[in-house]
Amino acid sequence: MNNSIEFLSGNEALAQGAWEAGLKVACAYPGTPSSEILETLSTYKEVDSQWSVNEKVAFEVALAGAIGGARSLYASKHVGLNVAMDPLMTSAYTGINAGFVIVTADDPEIHSSQNEQDNRYVAKFAKIPLLEPSSPEEAKRFIKEAFDISEKFDIPVLFRMTTRISHSKQDVAVSEREEIANKKFEINIPKYVMVPKNAYKRHIDLEKRIRLLKDFSNETDLNKIEIGESNIGIITDSVSYLYVKETFPEASVLKLGMCYPFPDKLVQEFAKKVKELFVIEELEPFIEEEVKILGLKPKVKHDTFKIGELKPEYIPYIIRQEEKPVSKLAPARKPSLCKGCPHEQVFLALKKYDPVVTGDIGCYTLGALPPLEMLHSCVCMGASITFMEGIQKAIGQKVIAVIGDSTFVHTGVAGLINAAYNKAKGVVIIMDNSTTAMTGSQPHPATGVTIKGEETKKLVLEDLCKACGADNVDVINPHKREELEKIMEKRINEDKLSVIITRFPCILVAKKGMYKTEDSEKEKNK
Repeated sequence: MNNSIEFLSGNEALAQGAWEAGLKVACAYPGTPSSEILETLSTYKEVDSQWSVNEKVAFEVALAGAIGGARSLYASKHVGLNVAMDPLMTSAYTGINAGFVIVTADDPEIHSSQNEQDNRYVAKFAKIPLLEPSSPEEAKRFIKEAFDISEKFDIPVLFRMTTRISHSKQDVAVSEREEIANKKFEINIPKYVMVPKNAYKRHIDLEKRIRLLKDFSNETDLNKIEIGESNIGIITDSVSYLYVKETFPEASVLKLGMCYPFPDKLVQEFAKKVKELFVIEELEPFIEEEVKILGLKPKVKHDTFKIGELKPEYIPYIIRQEEKPVSKLAPARKPSLCKGCPHEQVFLALKKYDPVVTGDIGCYTLGALPPLEMLHSCVCMGASITFMEGIQKAIGQKVIAVIGDSTFVHTGVAGLINAAYNKAKGVVIIMDNSTTAMTGSQPHPATGVTIKGEETKKLVLEDLCKACGADNVDVINPHKREELEKIMEKRINEDKLSVIITRFPCILVAKKGMYKTEDSEKEKNK
């Protein structure tokens, strides 16, 4: 593989570039549109890859790997980064040792998410540099730069992908891996132990690093001015750059590949070269705000375009200051549970009792849609059990929580412990389909299989639930409807905290033979 060409998605190209840059530790929790990054990295024997229990754990393991001296990478979707915010904010203070890159895959248009947050603001909030590729080829090239910047300035680097970049494909030149020797780890209490006295001094140091990074941002070729034939000047970033070049090839463009620290001098230099200045970006006015802070007055009509993807056909309307065009697309097929999905049986059984059902993040969220309509809340990972407890306090009647096996391990466990500790009563249904189905059928601790397909210790959910304080724990095949309804009725009518584990493997995993578990083999042999 010496300077050959491969047709790669943005996620695959990023993984290839990280491997070429000497990456040794990679951690993530699966989530669309980021999942393929770790799936690809797991195929490289030189990279110690893992699906972590959740994003906070993934971030901490990867950060520790970097502090220990090995180039490391964390990856998640945009909302996953919220779970890791606690260590992220402090990691800017501690700095790193070997390079550490934080990949966030944002999801404009909410293709598979519960919100549309713009994680560019995380860089400014945490005071860490932000890199944004506009294509798969740049994802591969920029990730190498990210490791170098991280080590040069002793700081984590936020690397922002979006759905279109993650899943688009392009011919990408690939090359051999550069073996990077681990940096020596040395105990350094003032740098790595963030008690108040040390943290205060590290904050002062962080401000110095940010000032140096600002100078770097003004000079790096990650940000580049392209002078065109017209008087129009456009400042843009990410995939918006491709839309601008396609729609207004004659315009002058300032392409920002490093948006934070903001390259103020470069922007001012560019503004002097054009007569009309525009900012074109997707979602929030991140660049626009920074440009206005400089006293410049770009022509924007951003409020019309803050929601959803910035589609190529919108660009002419931004420049001409007209109304946003209405897309006339064919109706999308409504999502639904797969035929034969074990989750469907649970919702059909619940309809018999007409309860309030608090939901969670997973395939089973589709239980909120017709004809089932048996899921009444969905906010974030692990919230079904805590919502069960909270809603019961308000309405004074029994509430049922539904949560998947992977999501329960992710953040549901704490909710169950809290419910038991605070004497809450109710029924928690763990829909155990032996995989992380919604994000592409990845394994997790309760499957007994690692990201590399190796057998490992298997978390036994029923034992864990008992240890958390559940009064009753039942395990049942959801396709046995009469038994399921009977146990549901019994537990609903008891004044106890009960867990019902409905266990049957996802039919897609079973069909594909993606990995085998003891339970899936038992079901297969029935």
